[in-house]
Amino acid sequence: MKRKYRFLQSLLCGLLAFSLSACGNSHEAGQGTQNAAASGQHENIELYILAAASLSDALKELKPLYESTHEGISLVTTFGSSGTLQQQIEQGAPADVFFSAGAPQMEALVTKGLVAKEQQMNLLTNELVLIVPKDAPATVTSVEDISNPELKKVAIGQPQTVPAGKYAQQSMMNLGVWENIQDKIIFAKDVRQVLTYVETGNVEAGFVYKTDALSSGRIRIAATADPATHQPIVYPLGIVKSTRHGKEAEAFYQWLQGEEAKRVFAKYGFAAPSQP
Repeated sequence: MKRKYRFLQSLLCGLLAFSLSACGNSHEAGQGTQNAAASGQHENIELYILAAASLSDALKELKPLYESTHEGISLVTTFGSSGTLQQQIEQGAPADVFFSAGAPQMEALVTKGLVAKEQQMNLLTNELVLIVPKDAPATVTSVEDISNPELKKVAIGQPQTVPAGKYAQQSMMNLGVWENIQDKIIFAKDVRQVLTYVETGNVEAGFVYKTDALSSGRIRIAATADPATHQPIVYPLGIVKSTRHGKEAEAFYQWLQGEEAKRVFAKYGFAAPSQP
């Protein structure tokens, strides 16, 4: 009987000790949560920004400016051709904000219900230019000159996915030279690849945006395409409907329309659309 009593006594003591320990741990966990809240710690939010390759220099400068004044926000930027980025959004890639170099790509996402019409707008404009290596002889002074026999290779972005390539194709078609230079065309995945081809001398000329041309000291602008020969060059900005951070995406969307961002865009050669 004494042995049974001692066993029950030990069991009760063990249960009491466990209960006290659990209460202590619970108190410590609660105190830790309170301390974290009191210290002002914030959950870090990553905003995924999918942007045209021609915006890379400007957005790389804007990224730390925004993060330094918006605690807990990290901008994760992906650059590429607007058409490729559009396809990625359609396929469900993580995206909060889309910054296109062409209206058709944004319009396609609006039509498919992936971007709300009221949450997108044309933010910037650009110019299409024909570039050549900096030390190239001055034999090219107009878009029509690409049909000259001494010019063997001309680079443009893939017209199906690269807006600059589409604009270049439109310009050459309207000037009547497109059909005559098919054996010269070298297609690139985006305007930055076109720029690299010209810088390295792999091609003798290429079509890029003025902003891309201004970023390099290894090329020069040989000619500017007549805006009347291609569709207007606009850069639509929009919030992707599938964003899990609507408030934060809206804040960044609005900030890009503000004066601080405008100054950086202007520094890289972008302009604002003319008011109707």
